Amino acid sequence: MLKSILVLIARLVTGANIQWAGCAPSARQRIYFANHSSNLDAVVIWASLPPDLRELTRPVAARDYWTKSKLRRYLADEIFHAVLIERMKPTAEANPLVDMLSALGDRHSLIIFPEGGRQLSPQMAPFKGGLFHLARSRPDVELVPVFIGNLNRILPKGEFLLVPLLCSLTFGAPIRLEEGEDKRAFLNRARSAVEDLQNI
Repeated sequence: MLKSILVLIARLVTGANIQWAGCAPSARQRIYFANHSSNLDAVVIWASLPPDLRELTRPVAARDYWTKSKLRRYLADEIFHAVLIERMKPTAEANPLVDMLSALGDRHSLIIFPEGGRQLSPQMAPFKGGLFHLARSRPDVELVPVFIGNLNRILPKGEFLLVPLLCSLTFGAPIRLEEGEDKRAFLNRARSAVEDLQNI
């Protein structure tokens, strides 16, 4: 019941216009990778998925943010089944890639934000290497670019009150790591795949 309420709130507040421009919803394992400008980003992508896919899709989120209160921790653990990663001081013993690969398993999908932290600039930041390592480790998983438009104005960084506005969510065509493609080339291409969805 709480999941359904959260989905309804997310859709009402954002008025998200959802476009499946390059693919259709599918139960196939996927990594949805998107631009990041708001704390609502993962919630809105998760809420935009059909219920059966929502149950199999886990947002990757910052542990320090989602453990600040009992409510956030409850939502992360019990509602979103989020993969909480350490972004401040990751170590060999706390490698986020290990947690993400474990969370994928043989049936789940992930939502990730390769820029790392939220961006205040309209320009996307360079992608960090996690997406490349996931693509190399799990070539069987589809990599689906997602562009989120206008969501940063609904919940700006540092604010707590929602401002109802319309946002857009566009799912693009899956990409994959090409044979012999190096990390920098792949990450630049992945970033362009998200940016190009702004014009659809």
